[in-house]
Amino acid sequence: MDQQRRDFLKQTGFLTAASVMMPVINAIAMGKGSQKKPKILLRSSWQVVNIGDISHSFGLIELFNIYLPEAEIILWPVSVDVEVDALMRRSFPKLNIIQGRLDDSGKPATTDLQKAFAECDLMVHGSGPYVAAYKDVRAWWNNTKKPFGVYGVSLDEVDEPLKELIDHASFFFCRDSESLKYLRSLNLKCPIQQLGLDATFALKLQNEQKAEAYLTANGLKRGKFICVIPRLRYTPYWQMRGVEPTVEEKRKYAISLQHKEIDAAKLREVMIKWVKDTGLKVLACAEVTQQVALSKEVLVDPLPDEIKKNVVWRDSFWLPDEARSIYAKARVLISYEMHSPIIAFTEKVPAIYLKQPTDTRKGQMWRDIGLNDWIFEIDETPASQIANMVSHIHSNYTDAQKQIGIASTLVNKIQRETMHEAIQTIK
Repeated sequence: MDQQRRDFLKQTGFLTAASVMMPVINAIAMGKGSQKKPKILLRSSWQVVNIGDISHSFGLIELFNIYLPEAEIILWPVSVDVEVDALMRRSFPKLNIIQGRLDDSGKPATTDLQKAFAECDLMVHGSGPYVAAYKDVRAWWNNTKKPFGVYGVSLDEVDEPLKELIDHASFFFCRDSESLKYLRSLNLKCPIQQLGLDATFALKLQNEQKAEAYLTANGLKRGKFICVIPRLRYTPYWQMRGVEPTVEEKRKYAISLQHKEIDAAKLREVMIKWVKDTGLKVLACAEVTQQVALSKEVLVDPLPDEIKKNVVWRDSFWLPDEARSIYAKARVLISYEMHSPIIAFTEKVPAIYLKQPTDTRKGQMWRDIGLNDWIFEIDETPASQIANMVSHIHSNYTDAQKQIGIASTLVNKIQRETMHEAIQTIK
C-alpha cells in the first residue's frame, strides 16, 4: 500500500476498519488453503456524457480496493471512450477492463465475457438510477448460479421479472432510504436489503495540474468563488446521441422547456446576490455535456453586465478528476444535479442540491446523511431562501464544515458495513 493511500485511510478511519477485517479478508482471499484470489465482475460505467455516471465505477472500485485489496476486479463497462479508459487505467493499473455482449439466447458471446462468467466469484451491478443492466445480471444468474448483488441504486417501480431476479440476489443496497423503503415493501427473498448510498461518495480522483491551470487562467482563487450547475427537468440524452426523440422524449422535452426559464431564474438570483454581497466570482459549469451550452444560455447570458463580469463560463466538458479538483477550491456548490454535490462533499466543500420534481429519489441521500438544510424542493422554494442559505454557509463556514464532518463519518460507516456484507457473499 503506497503512503498516499495509507495517509488517506488513516484520516477517514478506513485503515482501522480494514485492519479489523483483515482476518476475514485474508480468509476470503486465500480460500481454504488455496492461493486463489477472489474475482469480481463489475457491470457499470453507463455512459461518458455525465461525470456522475463516470464516477460510479471509480468509487466502487476504490471501495473494493480498500476492503478487499486481494480481489481482482474485472470491469465490464456499458460505455467508455478513450479518455475515460485511459483515466481508468492510470487510476487502477491492475484493473482488467473487458468488452463483451450477450447473444440472443442470453449467453456470453465473446471470449473475454465467457472467461469472466466462468472465473468470477461474484457479479456486482454498480450505482445508477435503477437496475440499468438487469438483462446482464439475469444472464449471469441463469448461466452461472453464482452470487450477485446490486450496489447503490434508486428504485421507482419494480416489475415482476426484476422482482424475480432480486429474489436471487445476495445483497441489494439502495442509495437512498425512500428506495429502500419501497424495496422492503415488496417482501422479496433477497437476504440483505440495506442503505448503501451512491458509490460516488468513495471517489478519490484528482487532477491538480489541470485544475490549477484552469483556475489561474480564469482568475478563480481558492475559496473565492461558487460553482453553479443548471439542469433541464429531463436530460435530453437523445440530443447528445444525435437521434430523433421518441414520442415520450418529446413529451418530456416539452415539460423541460416549460420550466427551463423558471428554474434558471432562481439560480441566477442566487448568483446575483452572491456577487452583490461578496464581490466574489461564480463558475457556471456542467455535470452533463449538454449543460455546457445550457449554462451559458440560461445562467450567464441573461445576467446584467455588472454581474456578468464576475462570472466565468466553463466552455468545455471535463472528467471527474478535474471537476473534483476544481470543486475542492470552491466556497460552495449549488446544483440541479446530484452527483456534483456528492463530488464536492468528498472534498469537504458545502453543496446545495436543488431538486426538481421530475428527478428520481436519489436526492433523499442528502437527508439520509443529515444534510437536510442543503436540499431544496425547487417548486416549493423561493430563490431568496436558497440565496440566504448560501450566505449563511459563507458566513458560518466552520460550522458548515463540521456538518460535513459528521455526515462523512456516517457515510464511512455505511460504506464499511455494506462492503463487509458484500464480501461475505464470496467467503
